[in-house]
Order: sequence, then C-alpha cells, then structure tokens
Amino acid sequence: MGQAQPYQATALIVEDDIMQREMLCLLLEESGYQVIQCESAEAAERVLEESAGTLCLMLTDVQLAGRMNGVELAYVAKDRNPKLDVVVTSGRPLMQPLPNGAKFWAKPWAPLDVLREAELAQLA
Repeated sequence: MGQAQPYQATALIVEDDIMQREMLCLLLEESGYQVIQCESAEAAERVLEESAGTLCLMLTDVQLAGRMNGVELAYVAKDRNPKLDVVVTSGRPLMQPLPNGAKFWAKPWAPLDVLREAELAQLA
C-alpha cells in the first residue's frame, strides 16, 4: 500500500497584476499551500465551479481584467462555499458592500498579514 498524501490546504489567488500574483503565490506555496492562480474573475469563477469545496482561502483584488470585479467574485465564492475565507483587497476605498464573512484589506498590506490569514483559514 502507498502512503496517504498529507492534507495540503488550497488557496485561490485572483490578481491581474502578475508581480503581485506571483509574490502572493510564492509566499503561500512556501507556507505549504497548494495555490491556484487566476488573472480574471471569470477564470476564478470556473475554478470555483469545480473546486469551491476544496478551497480554504481566496484572495482577490477588486480591479480585475474582464467583466466581473473582485467584490462580485466574492459573492460567487461565498455562494459556492459559505465557509471559504475570502479577502478582497484594493488600493482604493471599497465602494460596494461585501458578502457576509468576507474581509477587506486596503493596499498596501504586509506579507505577514497574508500568512496570518492563511493560518486562520486552515484552522476554520
């Protein structure tokens, strides 16, 4: 018999700025997360359709490429998985209400904030 694979938490990163997306992915991967990255809300919506129940964290920017923004994506994510830890970030004030349980982080945020949130998401 083969050994069982250890549980690896999965995060979804949705950011159209490639530098920020890569930095977030690297930070979470080095913390033991499996990471799925998307540059648009539409791509993330497809991931959520297939894998929402396996995710424990989604971090998204408000401004994204495509027709849907990060706040709208947060509603989709919470609808698909109400327990999902959802963080929406922006360098501008948030102009739309977030779904219940989602959090807003103003940019710039610190890498330590991401690591803390990742740890909380795993415990939930």
